[in-house]
Parts: sequence; C-alpha cells; structure tokens
Amino acid sequence: MRLLTTLVLATAAALPLMPHAHADTFPDRPVTLVIPFPPGGPTDAMARTLAAEMKDRLGQPMVVENRAGAGGNIGAEYVARSAPDGQTLLFGTSGPLAINASLYRKIGYDPVKSFAPVIQVGHLPNILVVNPSVPAKTVKELITYAKASPGKLSYASSGNGASSHLAGVLFNASAGVDLQHIPYKGTGPALTDLLGGQVTMSFTDVLTALPYVKSGKLRALGVTTAERSQALPEVPTVAEQGVPGYDVSVFFGIVAPAGTPPERIAKLNKAFIDVLNTAKVKQLLASQGLEPAPSPKSEQLGKFIEAQVGKWAGVVKQSGAQLD
Repeated sequence: MRLLTTLVLATAAALPLMPHAHADTFPDRPVTLVIPFPPGGPTDAMARTLAAEMKDRLGQPMVVENRAGAGGNIGAEYVARSAPDGQTLLFGTSGPLAINASLYRKIGYDPVKSFAPVIQVGHLPNILVVNPSVPAKTVKELITYAKASPGKLSYASSGNGASSHLAGVLFNASAGVDLQHIPYKGTGPALTDLLGGQVTMSFTDVLTALPYVKSGKLRALGVTTAERSQALPEVPTVAEQGVPGYDVSVFFGIVAPAGTPPERIAKLNKAFIDVLNTAKVKQLLASQGLEPAPSPKSEQLGKFIEAQVGKWAGVVKQSGAQLD
C-alpha cells in the first residue's frame, strides 16, 4: 500500500513538468496566404500589404502564394482541399467566393460549405465612366439618352462574367435600358478602346479609372456601390441618381478550409483586425482604392458570401454567360 501511494504521489508531482496535452501552439510554422490570381493585380497588392504585417501578430511569417487560373477557381479549390488547420488561407474575391458558383458549369468546391470565413477585408467599387463624346453628364441623363437611342451605346468589360460585365447586366435590368456588352481579354484592352471611342462606357474599378477621370480623358457618372467612394467623394452613386438598390463592387475576404478549429479562426481574425487598424495599412489600402468592410466579424463574412452567391446567380442567369 505504501509503495502504491508513493507511486501515485510521484506521478502527480511529475505531471506539471509534462507538456499540456491540449496546448495549441498555432501557428507553429509559416502561414500560407493563397492568391487565386497572377502577381501584379489589385488583389495581389492588397494581400501582400496585409501579409507583410502579420508576423508580429502571429509569431510566424505569412507567405504569399499565387495559384492562378479559371477565374480564381484553381486557387480556391486548392485551399478548400487543404488541411483544416488554419495554416493555409485564401485571399478570395467576388469571383471565386460568389460569382463563379453560377458562372462556371462546374467548380470543385462550394463557396459557402467548403470554407470557414475569417474576415472581410473590404471592397473595391466600380465606377460608371463614359467617353467624353457621350453627351450625358449624369446617370439620369445617360438613361434618358440610352432609351432614346436603343442599341446605340456599348460598354466594355474585362471579359464575360467579370464584375464589369455583370454590373452592366444589372444596370440594364434596373434602369430599363439596352447597353450592348463588348467583352475584352482584360481591363487594359477594354480601357484602350474606351479611351479611343470604340466603345462608349465601362463599369471599371475605381483604381483603374481614377487617373483618367482626374485628367478629363473619361467622365465619371456614378459609383456602383451603395456608398460613395473615398477616392472620388464628389461622384454620386448610381443608386442616388434614380436606380435604387443598385450596388456592385468586388469584395475581398479571407477564408480557411471548412472544419478549421474556431479558436484558430478567432486568432487569425484578431491578427488581421490589428493589422487593418494600423495607420500604415489603412493608408496603403486606401491608396489601392479599397473601402473598409462594414464588420470585421468572421460570421458576418459567412452571411455576406451566402447572400452574394444568391444575388449573382440571378444576374449571371440573366446575362446568359456560362464558362467551362
């Protein structure tokens, strides 16, 4: 009996020296942030701005990895199939996290079910811009002009199914007009023809449009988001000008694979909030045209993605666009 008691006491004394079985040292190695687009674009710039500041918050560096292709689907599927441990994240946008679910005939993940939301970073507004040859100076004047000249006005997009395409589809339906869609292979070629007058307008992102609006080479008629853009506060929204409820932007959100432990999601969420609240990052993101998200809570991003999937399903169906 004395021997048994001695063994029990010895074991108990040794327990505090043993590592805690449930201690979570996350992250214990670099965290990978996957960007589902090529280097050099606005998504890449924003993601790298955030990643560069994460080491001080997480104790580990955040490594950026570009996995481009299929409108963002390749990178999104890669993250969806990754281990649900919080070590691999997706810096997603409206395409892979909402629009592509109905735009592509088949994708290898579900934007709602395959991911655990971490944080909504913000959104990039689009601007309805016209070539100066167009007589309209407001959205109301444009609508009047378009109705008087059906089929005469055309808008350039960066490609079928892009936000710049679907913004036009939604505008046609909401304003009762018939703007002709002209798809291009990228924003650059679309902008070149818009400046040259081969097309009359575009629903392009504010960052691309800003220098041409400032120089007078393009005329900004309206911001496509519900709120005015910080970059062009003097330009009213499309909704303010007789198209109520019109709201189009590219949103940016960070997600992890579904099944990632909630405590790891919470740690990542807090780290990103800390970074987004620094003056340095605020200034950098604002210079890239980003508008802050209304809420940093991870659950809000989940609800937002679900709503966006439903919203764009109807617009994509109306557009007739379908990609393999």
